[in-house]
Amino acid sequence: MTQTTEHYATATSSGLERDARHHNADATNDPGQIALGVIIGRTSEFFDFFVYCIASVLVFPQLLFPGETALMGTMYSFAIFSLAFIARPVGSLVFMTVDRQHGRGVKLTIAMFLLGGSTAAMAFLPSTASAGILAIYLLCAFRFLQGLAWGGAWDGLASLLALNAPDNRKGWYAMIPQLGAPLGFMLASSLFAYLLLTLHPDDFLAFGWRYAFFVAFAINVVALFARLRLVATSEFGHLLDKNELEAARVIDTLKHNGRTVVLGALVPMVSYALFHLVTVFALTWVYLYANGNPGQFLLTQGVGAVLCAFGIIASGFIADQLGRRRLLGYSAGIILLGAILTPLLYTYNIINEGMIVLGGFAVLGLCFGQAAGTLASNFKREYRYTGSALTSDLAWLLGAGFAPLIALYLCDKFGLAGVGAYLLSGAVVTLLVLQFNKQFGAKTTD
Repeated sequence: MTQTTEHYATATSSGLERDARHHNADATNDPGQIALGVIIGRTSEFFDFFVYCIASVLVFPQLLFPGETALMGTMYSFAIFSLAFIARPVGSLVFMTVDRQHGRGVKLTIAMFLLGGSTAAMAFLPSTASAGILAIYLLCAFRFLQGLAWGGAWDGLASLLALNAPDNRKGWYAMIPQLGAPLGFMLASSLFAYLLLTLHPDDFLAFGWRYAFFVAFAINVVALFARLRLVATSEFGHLLDKNELEAARVIDTLKHNGRTVVLGALVPMVSYALFHLVTVFALTWVYLYANGNPGQFLLTQGVGAVLCAFGIIASGFIADQLGRRRLLGYSAGIILLGAILTPLLYTYNIINEGMIVLGGFAVLGLCFGQAAGTLASNFKREYRYTGSALTSDLAWLLGAGFAPLIALYLCDKFGLAGVGAYLLSGAVVTLLVLQFNKQFGAKTTD
């Protein structure tokens, strides 16, 4: 009995993964198939992400905080929203240990089922009218579990594309995983738009929104198999052999690469802030202040996501010509200028909400397309996998975790000028770090 228990306690998928890679050693893996697997995996993550984002504006304030004003209910909802970003570094810490002890396949399986399960569990969330404060505690728990799962879902597959890319194609390969964001948003926004436009508001609030959360589990299962298939490729094994994708201890990584983690997390500050301002905050603005139709506006945002996808693709071409550091700097400059002019132009009715969102999505594509591709090459080889994961976690926490809450508070106090100032501060941070970190700058022009 003791031997059996010890066997299960030390069970690992590493041997099976090595056998699968050995079996596929002579097979030629089409880069297009690898790219497709990476995009599917990222799309599933962002679908879960945006389903929650939209519900945090249109559902949870009414479901959980019916006694509060619409503004306060939304702010409480955004406070719960931030829990996932706080939990994400914890998830990385926990799942890095799982990776080292039990293998990448075990880690991904647990993380993806946890992500899909916690998201699907939200479909059964009761209201405070029926369950009292327990409903709020349940949402907090599910949201925290989502964050843990996102930390574990980091698989290094983006590095499979970017790290070994030709010198003149690094920008192109870096942008491919980023396409998961607009694709995930298109799916989530289209689904919610359909539900909003076809159901009575009471029916939508009672049961309609729950269908979106059910879908998440099925999408995550598909994404899991796509990722496990890539883990079994010989290219992935080659990067493991070179220590490119090995999970190092977090303490050792911070000891040897702590400066790189911090500076790397600050570089995409403006990208991740804009990411939430054109998605979550924009929907909030239309819903709370502009008296717009949220279903129609979600369709407009879906068009914006298409522009974002084209912008991400364009960033690959531009970065390979100008360098990734220069593209990020130019993008931050454009965002800085937009943060100053947009509130003024909107005040004088020169532009409207739709024009702001479409323009914001287009610029987002240019900067977001290269925001993550600049990180991995800055780390020592043996710390590259863990260092990239920690940098991503910290970047999302600082740049995006509290962005909707801060933007809504500033908007309530100072109007759109306050939101513009917040975005401007993110652009300044990005520009200063790009200028300061000369070592980082040299590597991002590869």
